[in-house]
Amino acid sequence: MAQWQSGVVQQHIHWDETFHSLQITTTSPLAFKAGQYTRVGLEIDGGLVARPYSFVNPPTEPQLEFYFNTVPDGPLSNRLAQLEIGDSLEIATPVAGFMVLDELPQGRDLWLFATGTAIGPYLSMLGCEELWRQFDRVLLVWGTPFNHQQHYAPVLHQFAERHGDRFRWLACLSREPLAETFDTPSLPDSAARLIYGRMTTALEDGQLEQQLGVQLAVDISQVLLCGNPAMVKEMLLILKRRGLTKNLRRNPGQVTVERYW
Repeated sequence: MAQWQSGVVQQHIHWDETFHSLQITTTSPLAFKAGQYTRVGLEIDGGLVARPYSFVNPPTEPQLEFYFNTVPDGPLSNRLAQLEIGDSLEIATPVAGFMVLDELPQGRDLWLFATGTAIGPYLSMLGCEELWRQFDRVLLVWGTPFNHQQHYAPVLHQFAERHGDRFRWLACLSREPLAETFDTPSLPDSAARLIYGRMTTALEDGQLEQQLGVQLAVDISQVLLCGNPAMVKEMLLILKRRGLTKNLRRNPGQVTVERYW
């Protein structure tokens, strides 16, 4: 049974009308691994309403961060979006989730595929030294409908500058007009790439690997999938046709999936 402790909002970033980030401190330290999630709750109409949210911050940072979007008539997300600095909320323990680094088999390259707010657990991983000791190269593919929804692009730029050619990331904009420009700071040539369209299509037609300059291959790659269930389902089919299999404790493979929707 979950136990609950109080948290206090230290910062609330209103990215736009729909997307938000909350930075929270808790009454006691919360132990977790990068890639895991917890349940965040509020007292609403006399009862505790809670939903799972991934940690954005690495475990070494005591201030917790959660990235979320509001949904129409969502009883919790719309109330979270109204929180201000100093407001309280509830955080569940223990944490959950098996999409963590010590569950991954060995590989040269780590591929991270995310849509929308599912970028959160990958940001937590990227901030861990363990990740950079475990893999030679990290390839991140982040799908959002529009350019302005790549809210954590500045953070990804910092990782690119810090790790150079060991980190490459690709923005997939599924609804952005082709005429729209993608404004990024000056980066190493290997750091940032852009595709208009869906990441599944880009993987199938070879554009994704061409842009990143890296082949996703069964003998050297580990793949993480997190995000829209339709994307995860389609990616699993594409990767299966390439010979990659799901990673299970009893039968290690190349593809690890997080599902909490």
